[in-house]
Amino acid sequence: MVALTRIYTRSGDGGRTALVNGERRAKNDLRIEAYGTVDETNAAIGLARLHLASDPDTDAMLGRIQNDLFDLGADLATPADPASGRQDLRVVDAQVDRLEREIDSMNETLQPLRSFVLPGGGAAAAHLHLARTVCRRAERLAVALADKPGETVSPAAVKYLNRLSDHLFVASRHVNGQGRDDVLWVPGQNR
Repeated sequence: MVALTRIYTRSGDGGRTALVNGERRAKNDLRIEAYGTVDETNAAIGLARLHLASDPDTDAMLGRIQNDLFDLGADLATPADPASGRQDLRVVDAQVDRLEREIDSMNETLQPLRSFVLPGGGAAAAHLHLARTVCRRAERLAVALADKPGETVSPAAVKYLNRLSDHLFVASRHVNGQGRDDVLWVPGQNR
């Protein structure tokens, strides 16, 4: 269990921070950017949850996702090192599978989509769209990190981010009256 008794340490004052394994990296390192953007996704989901008092099932689902995002942050903050002998926390395929089941369940109740959806509708939906776009950025950063020589990212972590952005899109439609309150794009409307 984590015990945080002192919040500031001053160890990052020089622009460097520690990974889980103790390695110090610049705060603008791609790995730090990736898990920092996962944290930002988590915060955006927290904002959406403020507007879900009348939808406890969706709120609980998003709460589980927020917990997963801490797992994902730990995964990204811990470069793979099989020689260490540590049992590092990693995102697993079962977490991705759960997202897929939830997407399918929510999608069954939605109005058919006939256009792209503009971010908006209700407050919860708008915040879920924001979370979706931040999640896509986290995914791009994780993929860039995985492509960087000498770096590793677990395949399940990338899959989780990819599926989560889909999940957040479907959830935004779900909380927008099962899609009835979606704001649809009208191509060329303002020419």
